Amino acid sequence: MSDLRQVLQASPRRSSRVFHRMRVQAAGRGHNKRKFKEVCETVVVNAHGGLLMLKHEIDNGEMLVLTHPETLEEQECRVVYLGEPCDKGQRVGVEFLTPAPHFWGLDFSDAPAVN
Repeated sequence: MSDLRQVLQASPRRSSRVFHRMRVQAAGRGHNKRKFKEVCETVVVNAHGGLLMLKHEIDNGEMLVLTHPETLEEQECRVVYLGEPCDKGQRVGVEFLTPAPHFWGLDFSDAPAVN
């Protein structure tokens, strides 16, 4: 089973997940403990976080700050999943420290769940 499929079939969700590609800025500390900022892309999002493609190597449990490119809203989040590195980067699952259903600019009340 692929890593993405495992992430998408994980335990019951608190909110619907939807495939949604958008660029966000991520800032945090890499595996080497050095600060970084990069523009990355989302793969799947929900009201409590999302799955990103990140170029910097990062540790599970590390904190990130995501910045929405249009609203400049910032959300602190914790890394809760690390996929295998590939040419495009690494899939990184993040969970917001506080739920932020409007951060992605989507309405999750009618969103079909991703299984």
